[in-house]
Amino acid sequence: QVQVVESGGGLVQAGGSLRLSCAASGNTFNINTMGWYRQAPGKQRELVATITSGGSTNYADSEKGRFTISRDNAKNVVYLQMTNLKPEDTAVYYCNAKYWYITGKIVDIWGQGTQVTVSS
Repeated sequence: QVQVVESGGGLVQAGGSLRLSCAASGNTFNINTMGWYRQAPGKQRELVATITSGGSTNYADSEKGRFTISRDNAKNVVYLQMTNLKPEDTAVYYCNAKYWYITGKIVDIWGQGTQVTVSS
């Protein structure tokens, strides 16, 4: 199986930057897309950005131009560089990996989350 572990969250002032990391371990060969999602208090978990093993990226509209997702396939690590952070970016950020079984079934693997708090 696969595990993903996030790191890099913390407290930052509005306008500041943070970089989140997510390291995957285990049978990473069967992972294609990895990404970041976030969940603010009282809200549903939402997409932030995803990246495929080939490097294709997808961003939520609110993050375009401020956040950059990247991936090191050799190290099985995905990064989220966040700039110009806003108080509304405050949330628990979760790493996600899509694990593909040979049968075609896809299973979502989630990390434990890392807190990002942006003060105004």
